[in-house]
Amino acid sequence: MTHDPKRKRRLSSPYLWAGTTYFAEGLPYSLVRQISSVYFKDLGASLPAIGMTSLYGLPWTLKFLWAPYIDRYGTKRKWLLIVQAVLVAALLCFAGVSATPAALGGGALVFLLIAILSATHDIAIDGYYLEALDRQGQARFVGYRVMAYRLAMITGAGGVVALSHYWGWPLAMTAAAALLAILFAYHVSFLPSPEQEVRPIRAMISKKGSRLAGPVVLAVLVVSLLVPALSRWQPLRETLGRLAPAVHLFSPAGWISLALLFALVLLLAIRKPIQRRLTASDSFYANAFMSFLAQERIGWALAFIVLYRTGESLLLTMSAPFLLDLGINKAQYGLLAGTLGIVFSILGALAGGAFIARYSLAKTIWPLTLAQNLTLLLYMGLAFFYQDLIGRGADSGQASLLVVGAVHCFEQLAGGLGTAVFSYYLMRCCRPEFKASHFAIVSGIMTVGGTLFGVASGFLASALGYGWFFGLSFLASIPGMCLIPFVPFVKPTASR
Repeated sequence: MTHDPKRKRRLSSPYLWAGTTYFAEGLPYSLVRQISSVYFKDLGASLPAIGMTSLYGLPWTLKFLWAPYIDRYGTKRKWLLIVQAVLVAALLCFAGVSATPAALGGGALVFLLIAILSATHDIAIDGYYLEALDRQGQARFVGYRVMAYRLAMITGAGGVVALSHYWGWPLAMTAAAALLAILFAYHVSFLPSPEQEVRPIRAMISKKGSRLAGPVVLAVLVVSLLVPALSRWQPLRETLGRLAPAVHLFSPAGWISLALLFALVLLLAIRKPIQRRLTASDSFYANAFMSFLAQERIGWALAFIVLYRTGESLLLTMSAPFLLDLGINKAQYGLLAGTLGIVFSILGALAGGAFIARYSLAKTIWPLTLAQNLTLLLYMGLAFFYQDLIGRGADSGQASLLVVGAVHCFEQLAGGLGTAVFSYYLMRCCRPEFKASHFAIVSGIMTVGGTLFGVASGFLASALGYGWFFGLSFLASIPGMCLIPFVPFVKPTASR
C-alpha cells in the first residue's frame, strides 16, 4: 500500500474505481450466464441440461430478498471486499473441480454458488456507487460503468473461453480468479470509505439476523434446485401446456421477474394499510420494501421501468437473424457486432453520461430516449429497401456492408445513450437510506419488459415480416416515451 498521499489520491479516483468495480461485477456474471453453457457443452451435457443453465439467472432475480441486509449491516465497501474475496476462492475451487471426474456435477454446484455470490456482489457494488458519489458524479461516471461492464463480458465470453480451448478449463478459471484477485488487491488498497458503519456484519449472524438470513438463503437454494425438478415432471408440463402454451417460452427467472412485478403492483394497491401496521414496527427489512412503494408516483415509475426498453428488447432478439438474412456472413457479423458495435455502444454510454452530467436528466431524457428508439425506423427502412434479399439465401446477393454497418453502429451508439439514461434513472429511484435494497428491486423489475417482449419478437417478426416488425417495435416504444412527463425522480431534489 502506497504512503504517497498524492499517488493514493490519484489511484483512489472514481475515474479508476468506477471502472474496476464494474469490471469486477461483470466478470463473474459473464462466467455464470455466458460461459456455463459452453462449459457443459464441452463436457458433453445434453441440450436439455444445457438449457437449464438459464436457472443460474435466479439469484439476480431474487437478490432483492437479501439486499436489505447489505443496507443494514456493515458498509457497502466491506460487503464488496468480502464477497469479492470469496468469489476468488470460489473460482479457484471451480478450477480444481473442473480437473476432477466430478467436473460435470461438481461444476454445476459451484456455478450455483458463484451465481449467488455474484448477485450479492452486484448489490454491494451498486450500493457503493450510489453511496460514494453525489448526484453529479453518478451521472458523470455512468458511462464508465457501462464500458467496464461490457469489457468484462467480452473478457469472459471471449477471453476465458479462448483460454479454455488452449489451456483447458482449470487454467482458464485460474486465470479468471487471478484477474479478479488483482482487482481485489487494488480495491483493498485504494477504494474510498464513504460510509460509517452503524451495525457490524457480525451482528447479522446473531440474534434476529440469523433467523432471517437462514430462510432467505434456504429459499434461494430451494427454488434453484426445485424448479429444474418440477420442469422435468411430465404431468406438470402437460397441464401447463394445456392451460397456457406460452408458459414454455419463459425461463424460470423470467417467470419470477414477472411474479415480482405483480407482487409489487399488489403491494402498491394495499400499501397504505400495510404502512399503518408498520408504523409502530422497527422492521428494517419490511420498511426497505415498503419505503420503495411509498415514494411519490411510484406506479408511474414502475410502468416506465418496464416499458422503457420495449422497442430495444424487440430489436435485440431479431437484429442478428435480420442481418444474416440480408446476406451478411458470420465473419462480417462478428466484426459488426463483436467489435464495431461494442466500440460504438461504449462511446454512446460515455457520451450519454457526459450529457446528463452537464445538462441534467430532465433536459436529456427525452432527446436521448428518442434517439435510441428512432433507430427502429432505420431498421424498418433497411428491411424494406432490401426486402428482395430476405430469405432467399446467399446466392441472391448481399446488402451493402457499408450501409448495414452504418445503421448497426448508429443503433449501438444510440443504444448506449439510452442505456446511460436508463441506468441513471434507476439510481434516482433509490432512497438514500435504502440504496442497495431499492436498486436491487428496480434492476429486477427492469428484466420483466425485456423477457416479455423478447419472447414475442420471434412470433411477430415471422407473422409480419422484418419491415413491419421494426415499425411495430417503434410503435411499442412510444408508450414508454409518453410516460416521461409523468414519471417521478427526473428533476433533482434535495434528497436525491
